[in-house]
Amino acid sequence: MSFVSCTRRQAFRALFQTRSYAAKPAKAAEPAPAAPKSSCPADTVLVGLNYLKGQPPVLAKPDEEYPEWLWTILEPKVHDDPRKAQRAKRRIETKQRIKDENFMSTQ
Repeated sequence: MSFVSCTRRQAFRALFQTRSYAAKPAKAAEPAPAAPKSSCPADTVLVGLNYLKGQPPVLAKPDEEYPEWLWTILEPKVHDDPRKAQRAKRRIETKQRIKDENFMSTQ
């Protein structure tokens, strides 16, 4: 065993020893505060989005100014028809198989 793998293993163990994974007791009759939908507050400068010279910096807007569909874009798509769900699953599997074959052809 090399020194690097030994130190990685120790760091990995320390990570799990410092965290507590016990279930936290639920607080009754206390409403949870509304979490913000976006990851940055309003008027935050969004670095890297302004790629044109001489333009003002791009600022984040308040959550209310973004369309509602934006907050649901990362949720998995729900299919009404089971045939559509099967077709979507097959397409994902086919894409993954092609990626795997292409990767193995480069090895």
